[in-house]
Amino acid sequence: MSEGSQQSIKRATESRANFSGRGKARGAAGYINPNDVSGNYDFISRSGEAQSLSPPEGGFTQIRVGAAWDNMIIEEKSLFGLRTKKRKANIDLDLGCLYELQDGTRGALQAFGKLFGNLNTSPYIRLSGDERTGDSEGDDEFLLINGDKWSGIKRLLVYVYIYDGAMDWAQVRPQIQLQVPDQPPIVVTLSSHMKDLGLCVIAELENVRNGLVVTNYTEYFPGHNEMDLAYGFGLEWDDGRKTP
Repeated sequence: MSEGSQQSIKRATESRANFSGRGKARGAAGYINPNDVSGNYDFISRSGEAQSLSPPEGGFTQIRVGAAWDNMIIEEKSLFGLRTKKRKANIDLDLGCLYELQDGTRGALQAFGKLFGNLNTSPYIRLSGDERTGDSEGDDEFLLINGDKWSGIKRLLVYVYIYDGAMDWAQVRPQIQLQVPDQPPIVVTLSSHMKDLGLCVIAELENVRNGLVVTNYTEYFPGHNEMDLAYGFGLEWDDGRKTP
């Protein structure tokens, strides 16, 4: 990547951080340890791996897509290696999605640009908003999908992006948690970690014969426009903000 491109990414990330107006995320109470075998979770950890859910009788009532992350404790040694100092990674993430409805309508939901959606009218998806601390109980930020309207939704591309802090995904290890009533939670984790790219597409939710297929993508991009081009949504972006 050229130095100019790196500077452009840095400026775009700084502008999003200024918009956020929040303190450093300190961790994530909703994070589920992938090594935890005691919980009733289904993990999707490999890129390309998918899992299907058949609609219950009467259809899905509500679909919840939560994001959580784990700001790791980093150990730093002094110049001469005499002392070790510990600190949290303090990387600030936000959740977003691109959506496509069956009628061809396409759009985006994310806190930046105040694109929160609506649960009762199109697109029948609502973003919870800006969690601000990363330490809340349960999901740190989440999308709610009106299950009664799932038949009108074609696909959702779920991503997280870095507002503030080093672009090192290994330090936060974000995950997507899919919750459907009467089903074990599905947890999508990154299959690889990268540096220097500020946006990660974690998963796609696709409507297949009114069932739900969730697929792990784990694909990194320098920004929203590049992600959009790769997945063919055709939206216009200005420094991470969708334009009319």
